[in-house]
Order: sequence, then structure tokens, then C-alpha cells
Amino acid sequence: MALEICFATNNAHKIAEVQQLLDDRFVLKGLRDFGITEELPETQDTLEGNSQQKAEYVFSRYKVPVFADDTGLEVQALDNRPGVYSARYAGPGRDSVANMEKVLEELQGQPNRQAQFRTVVTLFLPDGAMHQFEGIAKGQLLEAPVGEEGFGYDPIFVPEGYDRTFAQMSGAEKNTISHRGRAVQKLVDFLMSTTL
Repeated sequence: MALEICFATNNAHKIAEVQQLLDDRFVLKGLRDFGITEELPETQDTLEGNSQQKAEYVFSRYKVPVFADDTGLEVQALDNRPGVYSARYAGPGRDSVANMEKVLEELQGQPNRQAQFRTVVTLFLPDGAMHQFEGIAKGQLLEAPVGEEGFGYDPIFVPEGYDRTFAQMSGAEKNTISHRGRAVQKLVDFLMSTTL
């Protein structure tokens, strides 16, 4: 019988993406499948903390295997800001254009454009054991946005070894090299090799 795992998100696209990587021993469910419609808490000051807090919130209420992710853009010249505050860097409205503009403004005249996206995925198993998986994509920030795909800071981020931004790549291409893709692959490898 397939094991149901909750992915602590309501993004159907993200759920389908991860389900494709798992075999038929696993069935992914989103938050709505468990009747969770409220915003999950994210009050920690690290990606690890937020990711754990979201997964723990679901696990403590439903006692189902669950994983949650948190992602941030870490800019070397900005002391790794915006980091955990990436989604609301320019304010609580989570305006990705305003967030991008704020980062570009702070980098004006700065020769060091090194940055990385980092994702942390936290998994809680039925016995309460917790595991964390990290994925990193290193790259450079442009001085102006380029590309129409993706979301967040994708239009200004050029991954190492490429001459295009994440926003100029198809979703499939980005997933093979992205921070989230790398973290999720570690999670999938762990689940496929574990007897739950």
C-alpha cells in the first residue's frame, strides 16, 4: 500500500513535480488535502528553522509524514541578505519585483555580484524522526532583470556555468540545476532507500 506524505504547500505544480520523482510506493498530498488552509508559521531567523517550523506544525496536528521547504537568496556583498527574508525583503506584501529592485539598488556600484540560492527541506517521519536536506545553486546577479519564466529573483540570477538567467530557462531545465531541485532530489533519494 502506498504511503501518504504531506508536502507542506498548496502549490499543485510543486507537488506534481516532486511526485514525478517518487515511485508508486508514495502518494504526495498538499496542505488542502488535510484541510489546512491557514498560512503556516514562518517566524524563525534561518531557513533551517522556518522549514522545520512549517513541517513540525503539520506533523504535530496530523501525525503524518510531512516535509516542508524554505528558500532564500544569499548575496555575498550584502552579508548573505536577503536570506530567510527573501520573500518579504521589500516589505510584508511579498512583492517579487520590489524585492528584486531593492537588492539591485543595494548592489549599485558593487563589483562583487556573487550570490546563491539555498533551499532547506525538513522531513518528519511517522516516528517523529527529523531529517534535513540542503540544496544550493551558486551564480551571479545581473544589473537588470532578463527573462519571463520563473518567479522571485529568477530574472536577475545567472547560475554558474550558464549565460542565461533562471527566468530564461524552461521549468524542466531549471529543475535539473536549481537549489530546490537539488534539495528535493536528496529527499527523494532518502525516501526511496528507506523502509517506512
